[in-house]
Amino acid sequence: MTREEKEIIVKDLGEKFAQSGFFYITDASELTVATINSFRRLCFDRGIEYKVYKNTLIRKALDTLDADTSSMDVALKGSSGILFANGAGNGPAKLLKDFRKSGAKKPLLKGAYIDSSIYLGEEQLDALSNIKSKEELLGDLIGLLQSPAKNVISALQSGGNILAGVVKTLSEREQ
Repeated sequence: MTREEKEIIVKDLGEKFAQSGFFYITDASELTVATINSFRRLCFDRGIEYKVYKNTLIRKALDTLDADTSSMDVALKGSSGILFANGAGNGPAKLLKDFRKSGAKKPLLKGAYIDSSIYLGEEQLDALSNIKSKEELLGDLIGLLQSPAKNVISALQSGGNILAGVVKTLSEREQ
């Protein structure tokens, strides 16, 4: 690979890092071809992009970000693949957990970058899979805000029916 080709890859990868806002670095070494192909198929089905890059190119692309990513150097050892998702930040974490349910021990999570926060190590996978997306949080907030209004309206409506029933019963009752 020529120097110009490497510069193009670093530039493109840096732009992806900046646009995405979150990505996961994984270790898929020692996987069989069949296993990695099924992992890539699952990624494709869920709209997640998986690419393998050289660690030096990843490091140079990380340097283009406005954040301090020096702690990610721990994750840039050995074979590294990067997961990019267009939707929720927890999508790749859920994908890794679901893929392991099929019996695979890898890919392992080496590190993740989510909204300028860095998560390192496999032990972070459960926490990352439980992170709610921005859309999910907005939906929860709207639901909480609508709940009191719905309760008042339903109480007024049900109370009105009860009151009308009592008045009707009283008027029909013989005196």
